[in-house]
Amino acid sequence: MRVLFFVVVLMSLAFEVMALDQPHASAGAAARMRAAAEHVLATLPEPARSKALRPFDDRDRYDWHYIPRERKGVSFKDLDANGRAAVHALLKQALSAAGHAKVVNIIELELVLRELEASGPIRDPERYHLTIYGTPDPKAAWGWRFEGHHLSLNFTLAGDRLAVDTPSFFGANPATVRQGPKKGLRVLADEEDEARKLLALLTPEQRATAVFSPKTYGEIVTGAAEQVTPLDPVGVAAAQLDDKQRAQLIRLIAVYADNFEPGLTAARMTRVREGGIENIRFGWAGSTERGHPHYYRVQGPLFLIEYDSTQNDGNHIHSVWRDYTGDFGRDLLRDHYLATRSTGTPDGHRHP
Repeated sequence: MRVLFFVVVLMSLAFEVMALDQPHASAGAAARMRAAAEHVLATLPEPARSKALRPFDDRDRYDWHYIPRERKGVSFKDLDANGRAAVHALLKQALSAAGHAKVVNIIELELVLRELEASGPIRDPERYHLTIYGTPDPKAAWGWRFEGHHLSLNFTLAGDRLAVDTPSFFGANPATVRQGPKKGLRVLADEEDEARKLLALLTPEQRATAVFSPKTYGEIVTGAAEQVTPLDPVGVAAAQLDDKQRAQLIRLIAVYADNFEPGLTAARMTRVREGGIENIRFGWAGSTERGHPHYYRVQGPLFLIEYDSTQNDGNHIHSVWRDYTGDFGRDLLRDHYLATRSTGTPDGHRHP
């Protein structure tokens, strides 16, 4: 029996290595991000270049947040027009056109908040930071983050083989701009509207299950935790939905996945299906009427989407996608280590 056990283990490892030899959906994006990051570093003069770089195993890589606070890395304030253009070029290699537009508009909402709150420098569109962890390399593991108020985009790459893009956070305040030159702007409109479409498709019985609390939590439950575990399995399960309802659930999930370039989007949706669509749950808390505080989550065996619009009378959105075992590339780096170990080409990094 012991011999059989070891044979099974060795076969499993062999299949993992064989799988890694197949091009991953994100491989093209990984190579393009690496080239774009190299361009950023070549564009930046000192000391901006030194500010942008940190070791790959720096604990700061896991210290993400979406509030206005002091951050490591190089900020837009430190960059000239060429440097900013290079950073946006990097973002465009990771994001779809729609996703990049959201980033631009979220940053510009700082100017709206500055007018609404008269809060001075804390609302500053130049306080968005790029940090590159390790050295962009076609074989070694490295990562990067773009972050500021209401944005945290975290990428971990196993050379040019594949990339992971979680955790990813998008927020908007105001969710709907109600006055001024940008009146009517809704940066995260689809995140709300597609969820409401799903809610509207539910039968009264299904809705009674989906709406699990009359009150919101006041914030996303997972906050800015380094690692998350599954939340309570509340709401209605996809197994209880008909084809039209289930298609709308997938459409809602795709709103979040589609913020990224096609390969990364495909990798996310593959991850969603790996856990079984029937096992995904959609839960709603708070008011179901527009203009009032509300919250929802979409939770599968491997991933979690949280959305909260409680602050400012339901006009302030926080949304996040988490992967229970894959955030910050934990799965990726384990598999990357397996591949490099099997080929005898160590990448020189420690792996979490």
